[in-house]
Amino acid sequence: MGVAIRVAGEADRELVVRLLDKAFQDDPVSNWVFPDSAHRRATHPKLMAAFTDVVLAEGRVDLAEDGSACALWLSLPDGDHGDATEGDGEDEDGPAQLRAAVDPDNERVELIGRLTADVHPVGRAHAYLWMIGVAPERQGEGLGSALIGSVLERCDREGLAAYLEASNDRSRALYERLGFVLTGRPLDLPDGPRMWPMWRDPRPGRRAQL
Repeated sequence: MGVAIRVAGEADRELVVRLLDKAFQDDPVSNWVFPDSAHRRATHPKLMAAFTDVVLAEGRVDLAEDGSACALWLSLPDGDHGDATEGDGEDEDGPAQLRAAVDPDNERVELIGRLTADVHPVGRAHAYLWMIGVAPERQGEGLGSALIGSVLERCDREGLAAYLEASNDRSRALYERLGFVLTGRPLDLPDGPRMWPMWRDPRPGRRAQL
């Protein structure tokens, strides 16, 4: 399908945060981080805002022109990049800072950052799809495929790999169709759901299958 996509800027921040909040309210990982539904409704937007701020500052947010979907990307270089949320300061502890800013009494806010950092591949430059959110009423229309596919085509042209963590079976199936494969072992959150670290090697001369 044809989807008009543009790069989001600071003026789009609140739109992106609202979109991510709606898209992930019922996600298994969000439910694990915030098991109490009332607390999740109140606090989940703060977590999405923190993620959005990191990517607006350090990466790229692709936004469907009609505001129905967005994708948060970071470009990670060769070598041991550490946790994607740590920022530039060598002594900064991203997961701990995130917890302090979002929900200080909730250790799972910090733990999810540490666990995903532990399984994140190192040693090769890649595009990291941190999050992709589609408005619940628009899911199933191919918006996610279009957003991801536009970046994967660039990755293929530039010989760049891509990486993500799937947080549910539906998204995992989508990523597999786009050429991602499980790398290493799935990540089982303590007393919680499973996540799938997935890697995609570039495919020079091939168009991403949408």
